[in-house]
Amino acid sequence: MNDTTSLYRRELLKKLAVAGLAHSCGMLGVVQQSLAANLLDIKQGMISVKGEVIVDGKRVRKGSLVKPGQAIKTGKGAEAIYVIGNNAFLQRESSKVHLGTDALTEFMRVVSGRILSVFGSGNKRIRVANATIGIRGTAFHIGVEPERTYFCLCYGEVEVTLPTSGKAPIQMKSAHHDQPVYIPSHGKESTLPAEMLDHHDDELKLLEALVGRLPPFIKI
Repeated sequence: MNDTTSLYRRELLKKLAVAGLAHSCGMLGVVQQSLAANLLDIKQGMISVKGEVIVDGKRVRKGSLVKPGQAIKTGKGAEAIYVIGNNAFLQRESSKVHLGTDALTEFMRVVSGRILSVFGSGNKRIRVANATIGIRGTAFHIGVEPERTYFCLCYGEVEVTLPTSGKAPIQMKSAHHDQPVYIPSHGKESTLPAEMLDHHDDELKLLEALVGRLPPFIKI
C-alpha cells in the first residue's frame, strides 16, 4: 500500500465516523481492520444485524458465518450487512436472497426486496426472476418488485440477459450511477429508464471498506 492510499484510507475512516455510518453499525473497528488487511484477513459473515435476520430458517446475529447454498431473509424493519470472500452486501428489510454454490452458474439469486452489493474480481452470475446479470468486479443495487426489477449499475460493467425479450444480452457500463433502469417482468421491452433510488455513495464506501477497497469513483 503506497503512502497516498494509506492517507486516503485514514481520511475515509474519519469521514465514515463523522457520518455515523461505521459507528451506527458498531463497525468502526471492523472497517479499520479491513482497510489495513489483505483478503485472507478480511472479516467474513454477518458484520451487522439489525432486527430479524434469518438464514436457512434460523435467526442469526452479528458474527454468524454465511455459506454458499444458504438463504438469507430479512424481516420488516431489519437489515443485514455481510461479507462473503471479497464481496460485501447490504440487504435491506423484507428481502430474500439465495446464495448459489457455483459463482459462474449462480452466485446469488435475489428473490425479493432490495440489496446493495460490491464485488471483487472474478466472473459471477446474479439472477432475478426476469434477468440474468453477468458481472466481474462491479457494484450495483437491485430492487425486486412484482412487475419489474430496479437495477442501478453503480460502477463497472455487466451483461444483462433478458429471457423474455428474445434479444441479445445488453452490455452496460457505468462510472458512477450512469444509467439506472427498470427491467419489466413481462412483455418484450428490454429496459426502461429510472432514477437513482434507495442507495447512496456513503453506503458503497462502507461496503468497499469492509473488503479493504476504495470505490473507483474516489480519486486518490
